[in-house]
Amino acid sequence: MADLQRLTTEYVDAEDRIRLTGELAPGQVNVLWLTQRLLSRLLPHLFQWLQQHSPVATASTISTAQMEALQGLAQLAARAELSAQPPVEASASSAAWLVTEVQVTQNSAWVKLVFKGQPQGTSASLHFEPQPLRQWLTIVRDQYQRGQWPMTDWPHWATENAAMAHTEFKQTVLH
Repeated sequence: MADLQRLTTEYVDAEDRIRLTGELAPGQVNVLWLTQRLLSRLLPHLFQWLQQHSPVATASTISTAQMEALQGLAQLAARAELSAQPPVEASASSAAWLVTEVQVTQNSAWVKLVFKGQPQGTSASLHFEPQPLRQWLTIVRDQYQRGQWPMTDWPHWATENAAMAHTEFKQTVLH
């Protein structure tokens, strides 16, 4: 199994899929194709992990609305820290495959995604700590919107409406 070092995530209209172009090592690139159906099963696990492992998750004195607002602020902060990088470019010789399964392994500090696919035995992995995961989810969300895919799998705090969470948080008094 290969660990993806850098990643470009983009919606491809002709395929109606999201393409992950991942660099395994300098000059070695794999192209992984993700369907909406697969992502709709994966995303709730990632959102849940972020909610359970955020610094405010252990605070028992805050309301659900306050938690949503804090998650929205964390998502906005992650988006603000995204910096432009050159895309990972695939070549004609790059391996390309359809992801048919994602194995999720997690602990309190990170989440690991192992993408498995066709042909059988093909796999690649990604490790995320909370901030990079939030950043990647921001990119995935943008690609969802680009493909006009439904946002029903996305929590309020992770959508474009996250700005509203900021407003709600400012109106809430925390002690």
